[in-house]
Amino acid sequence: MMANLFDSTRNYVLGDQELEIIGDRDLLAQWRHKGMGPAFYKLGRKIIYRGEDLNRWANDNRVEPGQGRG
Repeated sequence: MMANLFDSTRNYVLGDQELEIIGDRDLLAQWRHKGMGPAFYKLGRKIIYRGEDLNRWANDNRVEPGQGRG
């Protein structure tokens, strides 16, 4: 079962405090540049993250202690 850290029905933009849970503005920019991190939309200069994509990314990076990371 997938837990939601973000509101799946909401869009988040840079500067939204909720994004700080995964990283600051600079870290998110580094990830986008390297093709890492959660999926995002780039509309002009605006970066938009969908809550659904953030939850999927967070769950894909969930670690079960004692089970390693295959």
